[in-house]
Amino acid sequence: MDKIRVPRVGSGRPRKKPNSLAADKAYSNRLCRAYLRRRGIRHTIPEKTDSQAARLRKGARGGRPPGFDEERYKKRNTIERAINRLKQHRAVATRYDKRRYIYLGTATAAALTIWLRT
Repeated sequence: MDKIRVPRVGSGRPRKKPNSLAADKAYSNRLCRAYLRRRGIRHTIPEKTDSQAARLRKGARGGRPPGFDEERYKKRNTIERAINRLKQHRAVATRYDKRRYIYLGTATAAALTIWLRT
């Protein structure tokens, strides 16, 4: 009789996935979109102009254009600029701090500095 292997609770990494993803044009290929669709992750990725031209050139065989929400993409740009401003502080960009709570304090101090200067 074969033994039944029961996985231990808490072993390995937790199985989590994001609700949605906003990425730039570099991730606009068919494989990335298929992977996200297969995992059930909503995505906002603009279509490359050459991919769009190729799709339009194929006519009806080119398929429909991928969905794109401009408002969500604008929010991604805001977040990206905020992260870049945080990275202007050397301690945040290099991550010299070993402990998580110390790095969190460093990032909080950098965010306060940015907030007070604006």
